[in-house]
Order: sequence, then C-alpha cells, then structure tokens
Amino acid sequence: MTLTLFDTHAHLNTDAFDGIVDDVITRAKAAGVVGINVVGIDVKTSRRACELAAEYPDYLFATIGIQPNSAAEADEGDFAQIETMVDLPGVKAIGETGLDCYWDDTPLALQHDYFDRHMQLCRNTGLPMVIHMRESGELIVDQLQRQSSVPAGIMHSFTGDIALGKQCLEMGLHLSFAGMVTFKKSDELRGVAAIVPDDKLLIETDAPYLSPEPLRGKRPNEPARVEHTLRCLADVRGVSPERLAAITTENAKRLFGLQV
Repeated sequence: MTLTLFDTHAHLNTDAFDGIVDDVITRAKAAGVVGINVVGIDVKTSRRACELAAEYPDYLFATIGIQPNSAAEADEGDFAQIETMVDLPGVKAIGETGLDCYWDDTPLALQHDYFDRHMQLCRNTGLPMVIHMRESGELIVDQLQRQSSVPAGIMHSFTGDIALGKQCLEMGLHLSFAGMVTFKKSDELRGVAAIVPDDKLLIETDAPYLSPEPLRGKRPNEPARVEHTLRCLADVRGVSPERLAAITTENAKRLFGLQV
C-alpha cells in the first residue's frame, strides 16, 4: 500500500537539482509524496522556490527567507526583497531562519537580528516559520522565550535532546525529523521522536542532504526517500506506517494552510 507523505523541507531550488526536477517529482509521486515544501536560504533560492511553486502548483510550496549562514553575505536590501515575495502564489512559510553555532559564517549578533526580523514577518503575515538549528538549541529557545509571542512553526531537522524538544513543544512548535533519525547511532534522537505528540510531528528530507538509511551518504537525497524516515518513526512509535503517514501529512497541510 502506497503511503501518503509530505516532505516539509527540501531544497529543490539548488544546483543539485538543475534539470532534473521533473524526474525528482515523478519519483516522489510514485513513492506517495503528495506535497513538498521548497525552502529558500537567500534571495536567489527564495525566488527560485517561488518559481517552482508557480510551475508545480498545489504540489510544490515555497518558504522564503535568509538562512543564518547566508545573513553575512546578504545585501542591505535583501530582506526587503523577501518581504515583497510573501504574497506570491505558493508561499506558505518564512525561513529558513534561526541560529547556527557550527559554521562561523555569520556573527551571532547578526544571526539574532535576522531571526527576530523573520519572526516579525511571520507575525505580520500570519505565516509559520521554519527554524534552522545547529548546535544552537538553547540559544534558540532563549530567543523564542524573549518574544512577545512565538509564531507557529517548525524546528527543522530536529537534533536536540528530550529536554530541548519539550521546551519547543511547550511553545507550540512542531518537530520535524530528517534522515539523521534513521542513522544507527541516533538512539537518543529516536527517543525524542517517540514522545512528540501526534499533532506536532513532521517529516522531511532536507534534500539534497541527509539521505536516510539505507541510502546514507548517497547524494542527492530527494523527496521520494522521505518514506524511509517515516517508516523509522512508525517503528519507534509503535504504529503502522500508513497511520503515521496520514498524521504527518495532515499536520503539514494544516500548518501550511492547505486543504486537509
């Protein structure tokens, strides 16, 4: 039986997919993927996400923003350009934003500033946010807790521990799991995935990165492979893949304002 899947985070707007988007979508549909959120990391890729959403309406959707590792290279007017895209057809979220303490590309103060800007844009538009977290979970929670209100959104490719996961859930955020949850040494992360409430759980590929087992290391990762992550989570949670696929797809559609 084919599963009903929704890949909430893929970068089909990058060079890895030049000239092969049609083929990638064909394979995704064959695997049961009914929707893909294409995520921008700067003005160029955000614009491309919008173009893809227009080219494949009601199947590809766009998230627009300036990722923390891109903020240092952004021109002064780049965020204003992001703001002009919010009303384009297919734009369903803001991001990816957040904090990254792994790479040393952008000063942390500037990352905090851009994170605040994205959250305010979410408040202004009513769109959810997509949060990038790399070795920065506590800092992200601290910044969220200082907000007057925390927009709805996704902790994308969640890799924190149970305590961090619970803090994010308490603020109303969804936790999305990518290929890393399938890796052999990811027992702790699978433990987090086991306790997420049904209505806050999402799946993603982060394509072209993070291919799940048994395809780990094989690039480009692509949306059709999200099935492996879903089946891992179903096993961890002791439910059928069909049931969990339906739950996570309904969650994605609700969050992105799509017809459930």
